[in-house]
Amino acid sequence: MDVDLTAVRWTKSTYSPENGGNCVEWAPAYASTTGTVPVRDSKSPAGPAMMVSADAFAGLVALARSADL
Repeated sequence: MDVDLTAVRWTKSTYSPENGGNCVEWAPAYASTTGTVPVRDSKSPAGPAMMVSADAFAGLVALARSADL
C-alpha cells in the first residue's frame, strides 16, 4: 500500500543523539488519526517509511527504553 507522507509532520526520537547519527523519526499526528505509526530514518527523509501498528510501535519504544544502548 502506497501512503502519501509528504505533508506529515515528523518528530525525532528523544533517544536520537543531538549530533545527528542514528536518528529515528515518527509521525504522531498521523498515528493518532489512523492507528498506524510511520517510522523513518531521519538521514533519509525522502526514503521509505516503515508503517507499524500502534501496538507494535509501543513495543519498539518499550524495547528501546529497556535496552542497554
